[in-house]
Amino acid sequence: MTFTAPITLPGLALDPQWYRRAVFYEVMVRSFYDSNGDGSGDIAGLISKLDYLQWLGIDALWIPPFFNSPLRDGGYDVSDFTSVLPEFGTLEEFTELVTKAHERNMRVLIDYPLNHTSDQHDWFQQSRSDPDGPYGDYYVWSDTDERYPNVRIIFVDSEESNWAFDPVRRQFYFHRFFSHQPDLNFENPAVRQAVLDTVSHWMNMGVDGVRLDAIPYLFESDDGNGEGEPKTHEFIKGIRAMVDRDFPGRILIAEANQWPQEVVAFFGTDDEPECHMAFNFPVMPRIFYSLRSQHAGELVRVLAETTEVPRGAAWAVFLRNHDELTLEMVSEEYRQAMYGWYAYDPRMRSNVGIRRRLAPLLDNSRAETELAHALLFSLEGSPFLYYGDEIGMGDNIWLPDRDSSRTPMQWTPDRNAGFSTADPGKLFLPVVQSLVYNYNLVNVESQLAQSRSLLHWVRNVIHVRKAHPTFGLGTLRVLKTSHESVLAFVREYAGSETQFGDSAENVLCVFSFAHNPVAVQIEIEGYAGSTTFDLFGGGDFPSVGDDGSITLTLGTQSFYWLHLGDRRP
Repeated sequence: MTFTAPITLPGLALDPQWYRRAVFYEVMVRSFYDSNGDGSGDIAGLISKLDYLQWLGIDALWIPPFFNSPLRDGGYDVSDFTSVLPEFGTLEEFTELVTKAHERNMRVLIDYPLNHTSDQHDWFQQSRSDPDGPYGDYYVWSDTDERYPNVRIIFVDSEESNWAFDPVRRQFYFHRFFSHQPDLNFENPAVRQAVLDTVSHWMNMGVDGVRLDAIPYLFESDDGNGEGEPKTHEFIKGIRAMVDRDFPGRILIAEANQWPQEVVAFFGTDDEPECHMAFNFPVMPRIFYSLRSQHAGELVRVLAETTEVPRGAAWAVFLRNHDELTLEMVSEEYRQAMYGWYAYDPRMRSNVGIRRRLAPLLDNSRAETELAHALLFSLEGSPFLYYGDEIGMGDNIWLPDRDSSRTPMQWTPDRNAGFSTADPGKLFLPVVQSLVYNYNLVNVESQLAQSRSLLHWVRNVIHVRKAHPTFGLGTLRVLKTSHESVLAFVREYAGSETQFGDSAENVLCVFSFAHNPVAVQIEIEGYAGSTTFDLFGGGDFPSVGDDGSITLTLGTQSFYWLHLGDRRP
């Protein structure tokens, strides 16, 4: 397969706020492409597919952990933070990946689970065997399992306590996640320095950013809940200061599964910044709720919440990723409704969430898939795509834990979906062979040959978004509508925020979650008499009335992106 590259984007070193306009793509090395036929994806395989990602319009790759690991938690159980798992490749190949991505004006971000290590890490092995040695205090040890009573258990499906007994050291060690992932002791200055050294190591290798996994849980206290403790924020400020000093233009992304008013703390302040970006978790389940309930109220409420963020900070928004679709920040009534709509089989559930891919969640509905993506790409913040969602890949709920949505990328209708030349029995996970999502039907090659395929549609939306800086740099203002199924907001950008001198632009975004056509009146304060036209085809739409309202008709589960103002010549 060959691809024609899109127009070259601005050089990598020119725009310090590149992340605010970027489209990100989460790609799991193990799942993307196998270059050597051993049944597992690798870095060389990812390099060979960079042309595809450039053609799609991707600006930055987010690569989940590829470090040495026993792989008991998809690589998030790290046994060496500075090396590459041999089955994935070598440090030299990773350096080549960064170089080749930069040649295509794409950036590379890595995932750093800094809160904990694998119990196979040399630090832990030495800590348990030699309590008085240099690594004896690298982890949180206790003679009792009753400390930190206010700290909740995250993996309620598999863990009964945040403490596990170690028979070698004869003490309990603390773990926020799986018991084979002991938490590091951030009270120890040596641990904090090791984290700084790890970030420096990979940035010296050329990576453009680091996603700080499970960032709220670094420090614990007897009276606190172990989430976003003051010492945690102080330490993150130290990481940011080092990055700004030694690696200008690189970014830190916070993964904090909390409410926006809590997550915003991980941005820091203008004077004491922390992370450049943070994931906006509460928006995601409410998108799915709106699609089934046909009611936009909860989504309107969350988007209307105003959270002051430092200058240059950016939200990261997404529909799906490698984890379950979390339902932690919804009510019990809301959660049960979501389970009934999207996870009617108990195998589809994991922890307090749903372990399914985007297409099966939406029952393979093209209308809902387009609506969800159009909303994602117009929200305030930078969109993150999950590999395979651009072609509507399915999942396999018969696989354990979160492997159901981590199956091999489907490239062709050939054996192993073109992912690997290995014997099918050697694949690290089987390719999807279900009736609707079989790789014979759902794959990159076949969708490239269809001009109206989902793949071409997603690519088009990406490029339309990138042509309008208001989506990356503008503000979002939720508007009042006359229909409970319709969400409307205006993206407003005054222009000239970057050195590229972007002109001002305002865009009206309207989304109907109704399962039938609707007419809606939208109040747009400040735009009385403004003309409108469609960003995709350029067609003229009704002007805003003198009373500041506009009436639109939308088809079933459809949307509009309308330019507001006098039409450009």
